[in-house]
Amino acid sequence: MKVKQKLHQAIDLLYSHGLASFDDYTRLVLHCARANDFIQAKRLQSHMELNLFQPKDSFIHNQLLHLYAKFGKLSDAQNVFDSMTKRDVYSWNDLLSAYAKMGMVENLHVVFDQMPYCDSVSYNTLIACFASNGHSGKALKALVRMQEDGFQPTQYSHVNALHGKQIHGRIVVADLGENTFVRNAMTDMYAKCGDIDRAWFLFDGMIDKNVVSWNLMISGYVKMGNPNECIHLFNEMQLSGLKPDLVTVSNVLNAYFQCGRVDDARNLFIKLPKKDEICWTTMIVGYAQNGREEDAWMLFGDMLQMLKPDSYTISSMVSSCAKLASLYHGQVVHGKVVVMGIDNSMLMSSALVDMYCKCGVTLDARVIFETMPIRNVITWNALILGYAQNGQVLEALTLYERMQQQNFKPDNITFVGVLSACINADMVKEVQKYFDSISEQGSAPTLDHYACMITLLGRSGSVDKAVDLIQGMPHEPNCRIWSTLLSVCAKGDLKNAELAASRLFELDPRNAGPYIMLSNLYAACGRWKDVAVVRFLMKEKNAKKFAAYSWVEVGNKVHRFVSEDHSHPEVGKIYGELNRLISILQQIGYNLDTNIVLHNAGEEEKFRSISYHSKKLALAFALIRKPNGVAPIRIIKNIRVCDDCHVFMKFASITISRPIIMRDSNRFHHFFGAKCSCNDNW
Repeated sequence: MKVKQKLHQAIDLLYSHGLASFDDYTRLVLHCARANDFIQAKRLQSHMELNLFQPKDSFIHNQLLHLYAKFGKLSDAQNVFDSMTKRDVYSWNDLLSAYAKMGMVENLHVVFDQMPYCDSVSYNTLIACFASNGHSGKALKALVRMQEDGFQPTQYSHVNALHGKQIHGRIVVADLGENTFVRNAMTDMYAKCGDIDRAWFLFDGMIDKNVVSWNLMISGYVKMGNPNECIHLFNEMQLSGLKPDLVTVSNVLNAYFQCGRVDDARNLFIKLPKKDEICWTTMIVGYAQNGREEDAWMLFGDMLQMLKPDSYTISSMVSSCAKLASLYHGQVVHGKVVVMGIDNSMLMSSALVDMYCKCGVTLDARVIFETMPIRNVITWNALILGYAQNGQVLEALTLYERMQQQNFKPDNITFVGVLSACINADMVKEVQKYFDSISEQGSAPTLDHYACMITLLGRSGSVDKAVDLIQGMPHEPNCRIWSTLLSVCAKGDLKNAELAASRLFELDPRNAGPYIMLSNLYAACGRWKDVAVVRFLMKEKNAKKFAAYSWVEVGNKVHRFVSEDHSHPEVGKIYGELNRLISILQQIGYNLDTNIVLHNAGEEEKFRSISYHSKKLALAFALIRKPNGVAPIRIIKNIRVCDDCHVFMKFASITISRPIIMRDSNRFHHFFGAKCSCNDNW
C-alpha cells in the first residue's frame, strides 16, 4: 500500500507542474506497471494528453497498453492503441491480449488479421483464446498456420492447441487422421508436450511417412534425452529409402555426442556434401562438451572460412576458451565478436566475463561488465564467482552489495560465490551472516550452500560440527556433501573420513576419488593393511582413476603434461630446465616434501615422483619457450594442487621474476614474490 500511496503522491505532484520530461513520464509509467496500478496509469495518461505530450517511441504507450490488457480494461487499451502514432508488434500483441482477456474471439480474430506483422506471441494468444472458448478447430488451424508462416510452435502453443486433447478427438471424428501434414502436426505437438509414447503411436501408424515425420520423432527422442532411440530411428529411416536432410543430421550428431560417440559424429559430419550453420555448430559444441576443445578450435577455424557463425556458436567457443583458460584464443574470439557487432549481446558479454575470469584476468572481465548496456543475474554471478575464485574477496563482496542496491535478486549461484569468497579469506563470521541471509531473503539454502558451510567448519577444526550440520540438514546428503566432508578430513580425522567414504562408496561406487582419498589418509597414518583393503575394494568395484594432468598455453597452442611425462618432443630440454630450477630453488630454501608420497617407496623414488609433477613440467616448458618473458605464465590443473607444488611455485615466482597464475579444481592461485593470492588457504 505504501508504494501505491507514494505513486499517487508523485502523480499529484506532476499535476501541480506543467509538462514533464520524457524520462519522468517513463519512470512513472514503469512504477505504475510494477505496482499494477492502472488507476494511477490512467491519471498519468490524462496528464500526457492534457499537455499534448507525444512520446518519441512506443515504449510508454506499450506499458499502458500492457497494464490495461492485464486487468481487462479493453476500452482503455483500445483508446491508447488508437492514439498511438507509432506501433510495433508489442502494441498489437497487447491489444490482442485485451480482447483475449474478455473472451471476444471474433474481435480478436479481426485484430489479428489486421496486424501488419506478428510473432509467436501473437499466434499463442490467438490459439489460447480459441482453445479456451471452445473453438478447438480454429485453434488447430491457427497452429498449422503458425507453422506455415515459419514460426516454431512452443510447448505453450501445443498445450493451448491441445486443450485437454480435444483437438485430437475432433481430428479423428472429422476423419483427418490419415492426412500426413495434420498427423505430423499432432506428432510434433505430443513430442513437444513430453508425451513421446503418444507421438510414437501416431508416427508408427502413419502410412505415408515423409522426411518431416522422421525428423519430428528423431528430434523428439533427442530432446527427451533418449539418444540411442534417435540413432536407431536414423538407421531405420535410411533403410526405408528416404534420404536424411540436414535437420535429420544435426539431430543425429547431437545424439552421438549425448552418447559420447564423438568419432561416429565426426565420421557422419565428414561425409556430408553440404553443411549448414546448425551442423557446424552442433559439431563444435559437441566437441567442446566432450572434452575435445582443441578439435572444436580446429573446426571453428574451418567454419570461419565457409560461413559466418552465429552468436550461439561464438559463445560456445568462448566457453571452450574458459574451460581451457586459453587467453590467446579467448582474445581472438573476442575480436571476432566485436567485428561481428554482437559484443553488446547479454549472452555474449556474460560469456566473455566468465572467460576472462577463468583466465585469471578479472580486470578485463570488469571492463566488459561495466560497459554492458543491460545485465542479468547470470552476468553478476559470473563476475562475483570470478572474483571469489581469484582470491579478490573484497571485490566480490562489494559487487554483491552493489547488485542488491540495483534491485537484482541474488540466486543460489550468487550465494555460492559470496560464501566461497568469505571461506577463501577465513571470514568465519561473514560466512555465517551470508548463509543466514539466504533464508532472510525468502530462499532456502541448497546443498551447495551447505557444502560451503561444511568446508568452513572443517577448515576451522570443527569437523564434528560439520557432521552435525549434515545430520540436521532438511535435504538428503548427496555426493557433493560427503565429498566435501571427506576432503576436510584430510588432516587426519579418520573416524569422520571413514563415515564420508562409506556413504560415497554406496552412492557412487565406481568413482575412484573417495577410495584414493581414504587410502591416502590410511597411508599418512602408516596403516598399510587398510590401504591394501581400500585398493582391493576399488579394483573389485571397477572404479577407474581419471588421469591427473596440467596444461599450459605457449605459442598460441595448449601443451598437456602428466606426472613424469616423457611424451613431449622436447622432453630432454624440459627435464634439464626443471632440474636446473629445482637446484636454484633449493639454494634459497626450497625443500621437496617427500612426505606427500603416500605409498611404500624408497627416498630416491619419492624424490623423483615429487620432482616431476605435471605442474612443474608445464612451468619448465613455458620457461624454455619464453625464458625472458614478462607476461604471467598460466597453468591449469584438473585436480587440487598438492602442498609441495604450491610451495615450489611460490619460490619459483621469486627466481623467474614474473607472475605464475595457476587454476586448480578448486580455485586460482596467483603466485608472485613468494606469495600466493590464496594466503595458503585452499
